[in-house]
Amino acid sequence: MANRKYIVGNWKMNGLQSELSDIADIAAIASSHPTVDAAICPPVTLIAAASSQNAAFAIGAQDCHFSENGAHTGCISAAMIKEAGAGFSILGHSERRADQHETDADVKAKAEAVHAAGLGAIICVGETEEERDAGQAIEIVCGQLAGSFPSGADAGWLTIAYEPVWAIGTGRVPEVSDVAEMHAAIRSKLAELMNGGSEQVRILYGGSMNGGNASELLAVPNVDGGLVGGASLSAEKFGPIIEAAAAA
Repeated sequence: MANRKYIVGNWKMNGLQSELSDIADIAAIASSHPTVDAAICPPVTLIAAASSQNAAFAIGAQDCHFSENGAHTGCISAAMIKEAGAGFSILGHSERRADQHETDADVKAKAEAVHAAGLGAIICVGETEEERDAGQAIEIVCGQLAGSFPSGADAGWLTIAYEPVWAIGTGRVPEVSDVAEMHAAIRSKLAELMNGGSEQVRILYGGSMNGGNASELLAVPNVDGGLVGGASLSAEKFGPIIEAAAAA
């Protein structure tokens, strides 16, 4: 049986209180497609407000620290994002791996922290253009997955997102055959890492998914949804992706 499609919008560093109406509009579309699990990850400043006014889908965070508390200026713990209203967190996004120098060990610790707090985790993995051109894409991605994989993981709280780094925000998308190959490799690696249940872990595609290509991407075996960036900022752009997932 195929997994339910999961469409997650990552707003990154976008969104003020005035944009909450966009989340409400997206929620209205999501509520009309109950066969799809939809979610939005706004900036942390909007989590509380967004979660309090929307019941049609989950609200998540874009990151959290692996410590419960302490001298970590500017950081947010799993308990804090949970208290604010988040039901899960994106972890190890390529922008954080590159800009904040996060390691696989950091991502693993964060995933274990969110699980301990009763939250879900979306762990991101992906290769750069140079790594793909060198024929190392699968090796790099599966290595990241193994290094970031949390103890005791199961499909009840873990999701994996494959994001080819060179496709994020560029409008470039890998060939469908490349997406299929990578998602199959991730599925196989999950089977190695888990004691059963790997088929139920949802694997999202995250690299310039939009209303125009969502149907094709969501039809690829082992593509269980999408982690969507810029196209999630408005109902006009995000709605067609949710609709494509409902039709998949």
